[in-house]
Amino acid sequence: MQSLFRRAARALTLLCVVAAAPAQAHETLKLDAPKPNLAPTPPMGWNSWNKFKCDVSEKLIREQADAMAASGMKDAGYQYIVIDDCWQKSRDADGNIQADPERFPSGIKALADYVHSKGLKFGLYSDAGSLTCGGRPGSAGHEFQDARQYAKWGVDYLKYDWCHTGTRNAEAAYTIMAKALRESGRDIVLSICEWGTAQPERWAPKLGHLWRTTGDIYDAWEGKKDWSMGMTNILDLQAERESVAGPNAWADPDMLEIGNGNMTTTEYESHFSLWAMLAAPLIAGNDMSRMDADTLRILTNKDVIAVDQDALGKPGRRALKEGDLEVWVRPLQGGEYAAVLFNRGRTPADMKLNWDRLGLPGNQKADVKDLWSKKVAKGVSGSYGARVAPHGVVMVRVKPAP
Repeated sequence: MQSLFRRAARALTLLCVVAAAPAQAHETLKLDAPKPNLAPTPPMGWNSWNKFKCDVSEKLIREQADAMAASGMKDAGYQYIVIDDCWQKSRDADGNIQADPERFPSGIKALADYVHSKGLKFGLYSDAGSLTCGGRPGSAGHEFQDARQYAKWGVDYLKYDWCHTGTRNAEAAYTIMAKALRESGRDIVLSICEWGTAQPERWAPKLGHLWRTTGDIYDAWEGKKDWSMGMTNILDLQAERESVAGPNAWADPDMLEIGNGNMTTTEYESHFSLWAMLAAPLIAGNDMSRMDADTLRILTNKDVIAVDQDALGKPGRRALKEGDLEVWVRPLQGGEYAAVLFNRGRTPADMKLNWDRLGLPGNQKADVKDLWSKKVAKGVSGSYGARVAPHGVVMVRVKPAP
């Protein structure tokens, strides 16, 4: 029922976007305060939706915070614990948003305090419409009131969705919430979840710290289901967008599905590698309290995370596509490069990274580190070759010799 409701809500919203008011509607609302620099590198954290959908509770969130702090996830760089849809229940007589008292009996502030006590940051979800995608109260008409409430509770991150928005103009709606958050008295990351339908790359960078480029991901290598798409479908929609993202304004291909069980370990390694090449936010979506060894190994691969978090902040690009074989490259700080040899096919493939894909001369010598096997090849010149497993990647870091 929940997925049906969400699908219907989003279908209605898409129809409404077409008839939305012109972008000029927002011009009377000025963003006086500058956007705080809260995401110099892509945010890393966890969100409840992919695994738990509307089945969220105070107990669950405490368990996930405990697991992030104790498992090695925090040490690897993950810091946000974000409750997605369905934590809300109603508004009080003064219009203040109220958490579901049965699921969150201690209240949101107490939960935020608990997350903070673990050395982590706390996030919530809302929606620019009258209702959320799950039919809970949205923030339309209550943006400033909600932002002040979030600040009082100690919220550090807001994921802001786009269901039940009627004829609202997306840029105008997100401008209101961006202004409300900046005037709330607390620094709060704004994650714009508009699904890429209203060309957010044109306006979202000045409003939010990250913005969705596509519909929802689901735990599959490829395919479409309801409103959702498989990992490679989303990857293809993300290609060619590397020029519109950077520090404090990241293009978001949606959250990670690693550990949710419907892809293979090899496919999850590919998922994580490619998201790192895209400079995507790394928002885990599994049950961290029940991770197997492979899930934890993938999510905490510090070499791959270092590529995602590289301070240069320049997303990678697809430099070659020949049938099922692709080469992705990304420049890194200090004159180094990351590259992924990606095999979409069903049989192993011998692949090669030619130095000209990196803009290096053929006689340039470089050290090449495989970021999954950890093997290092010294003094390589011209190209680097590897056998790539079906649905797999070989991800390398290339350090040219001085």
